[in-house]
Amino acid sequence: MDKQKLLMISERNKFEVRELLPDEECTNKLALYFQNFSDQTRIRILSALSIRDLCVNDLSRVLGQNQTTISHQLKTLKDQGMVDCRRDGKILIYFLKSPTVNEMMLYALKMIV
Repeated sequence: MDKQKLLMISERNKFEVRELLPDEECTNKLALYFQNFSDQTRIRILSALSIRDLCVNDLSRVLGQNQTTISHQLKTLKDQGMVDCRRDGKILIYFLKSPTVNEMMLYALKMIV
């Protein structure tokens, strides 16, 4: 029955829905953002950084991945605004830019477990 109502949406309601939908630029940004949660290495990096700020070398050791892979994934996460870094001498220390990233992952875990 609800499906029939959708098929018979009024012009006014159709206009309202279209007006409230995010534009293409916004949906592209959302799709890129959520792609970060479709890669196991990036999820593991985000999970590790939700526990503690870490450098590439430490992330590499903890996750059992080579530093090149970790650096590449960190660049992707940084470009998407999920992580940032600060310099400590010659070492870059990475951290989550927002606790919301961890909250989203925890919420998703509750939904699948």
